[in-house]
Amino acid sequence: MNILQILPELNVGGVETGTVDLAGRLAALGHKAVVVSAGGRLVKELESRGASHYRLPVYKKSLFNIVRMIRPIEDIIRKERIDIVHARSRAPAWSAFFACRRTGAVFVTTCHGYYGKHFFSKVMGWGKRVIVPGNVIGRHMMDDFGVPYDRIKLVPRGVGLSRFKYTPPDEKRKDSFNVGIIGRITPLKGHLFFIKGMAKLARVVPDLKVWIVGDAPESKAAYKEQLLLLTRRLGLWNCTSFLGTQKDIPYVLSGLDLLVLATTTPEAFGRVVIEAQASGVPVVASKVGGVVDIIEDGVTGLLVPPADPASIALAAARIYRDPKLARRLAEAAYVKVKSKYTAENMTEATLKVYEECLNERRALIIKLSSIGDAVLTSAAIAAVKRKLGPGFRLSLLTGEICREVFLRCPYIDDLIVCDLRNKDKGLRGLLKWGAVLRRSGFDMVIDFQNNRKSHLLSWLSAAGQRFGYRNGKLGWLLNRGVKDDKICSGPVEHQFRVLGPLGITYSGEKLEFWPDASDEDSAQEVLSQAWVADNQVLVGINISASRRWTSKNWPSEKIAGLINLLCGRDIRVVLTGTEEEKKQADKIIAAVRFSKAVINACGKTADINQLACLIGKCKVFVSCDSAALHAAAARGVPLVALFGPTDPRRHLPPSGQCEVIQRKLKCSPCYKPVCRKKATCMSGISPEDVFSAICRLMS
Repeated sequence: MNILQILPELNVGGVETGTVDLAGRLAALGHKAVVVSAGGRLVKELESRGASHYRLPVYKKSLFNIVRMIRPIEDIIRKERIDIVHARSRAPAWSAFFACRRTGAVFVTTCHGYYGKHFFSKVMGWGKRVIVPGNVIGRHMMDDFGVPYDRIKLVPRGVGLSRFKYTPPDEKRKDSFNVGIIGRITPLKGHLFFIKGMAKLARVVPDLKVWIVGDAPESKAAYKEQLLLLTRRLGLWNCTSFLGTQKDIPYVLSGLDLLVLATTTPEAFGRVVIEAQASGVPVVASKVGGVVDIIEDGVTGLLVPPADPASIALAAARIYRDPKLARRLAEAAYVKVKSKYTAENMTEATLKVYEECLNERRALIIKLSSIGDAVLTSAAIAAVKRKLGPGFRLSLLTGEICREVFLRCPYIDDLIVCDLRNKDKGLRGLLKWGAVLRRSGFDMVIDFQNNRKSHLLSWLSAAGQRFGYRNGKLGWLLNRGVKDDKICSGPVEHQFRVLGPLGITYSGEKLEFWPDASDEDSAQEVLSQAWVADNQVLVGINISASRRWTSKNWPSEKIAGLINLLCGRDIRVVLTGTEEEKKQADKIIAAVRFSKAVINACGKTADINQLACLIGKCKVFVSCDSAALHAAAARGVPLVALFGPTDPRRHLPPSGQCEVIQRKLKCSPCYKPVCRKKATCMSGISPEDVFSAICRLMS
């Protein structure tokens, strides 16, 4: 694997040391290890261990710099053929996130802090896997940033035990009792409370020596001066040493009798704790964040309330007065470090996360509406599943209206239903569902809807590959889109053209439908109530397209004329439609001579699955351009398709047996939902023409 880690800089610190350790071990195992940072003291060590380093100013948090860094990071990803980008801090994570979207590299994050709940931190929850060093941080990312449980991976930090020499506490105490705090000098690390605690401890430990290891960044210079002043005021100046940044932490720990971690806010992990434990140094730590995962109070260390100098002093005094307690804590902690917190364990666990990301891929298909168009996607969905294979988990995002179409689709692993027309209407709803999709960690999105909403959802999903038509409806948001050059092709073939970049071509695939036994029973019940004999020949007629597309409808008097012709041949007619069209069907039945031979099934099928089953019992089905026409094609029923304002070359579903009847006028096809002319293209279709087509199909 080719792995790129990105972080602000490579100076001394827990995150930086962990990055170097991981990169060195990856290189030793034969993987390509690349690190991007603004440079620092650890660069030489990194390169000496076989990893490559690129220096970029990715530490700056300005929006301008974040955007400016996207292209250089993208170039590095392409040059080094990076498979996985592992972001370890928020500012560089933003640039890396968008670079991954442009290149298709997998984006992984590690949360090294207890981030505030604001937008800038959200990117740390957008990784395909979100690595956390402790349970507290994992819960924080789930509760406050909405990261799904299955994307959280617990990987504790580890230390190379060979760098640290374990020495029992009672074997290294010398002339003084040395207590240290190690970390950057910032208010979050609790140095003020540590110094106040040491002032109390000095009253009972006459040979106390205080070591403050670490330095303050330029922005915290005033805070360091405050600490120096406090040390003088409390009378600790003679026994306190400000040692600054120390590169050789193992050497520092070899001289300590006690380490104090005085952090006042939730600590993600506390690497210095396990380093101290690997050296045999007892630890007193604030009971915050990930520290509680490392230290079991009274067993592997002592925990105290945060920002409590008195508790720090009391715990430190216990260690000083009770050498047996100190040794017992150190020994138990060392056993735990060897079993859970080694660099080997960390590397192995991280590699498993990387392999999981590469082996478990997720794809999303978007088809929001309408019912007829949803039926037309069945062939393409089957082709996508065959192409991607079992290694991909395939999800489908659809609207409430199309839920029943895909409910039992065998090619879909997860059906996601949204309601962008009502409950989640508008931009707020789109942003909400974009966040839902982004948390799912999709690798690719195939947009069969191809409108502004679906293109925006594709982009908001943060998928590395986004397929669809690059039309004038935000199609530029699709990085693997194809141009819709308006070639006149069938609806299924038109959908397959979107799949061209995936190597999928149309080869005459048929539509599919997935009803169950209860749907078949419901359809049979409709016929049983109408006393239909088993050997009765049935012809179905769909009386309407939709409320909006009245121009597609065949006039009611024409339908009545066809019914008279059919019933004269001992053929019973099933009229299909919605509950709202039931009255229209009653009027048609009242206008025919053989009314008892007509079955009004409008509104008697609960959904498209039951309607498809009812259509499946017909010898021939007659319909205008509608969802019912598509359902009949999917069920393999011979069709008489009536077209007028729409073009059958673009909208006729693939069918084994089909007769198309179309009366073209100068204005057709017009694609106008409502026609205001007296003589329409649909009224030009005669009952006799349709009857003749039915007879040909039945013969």
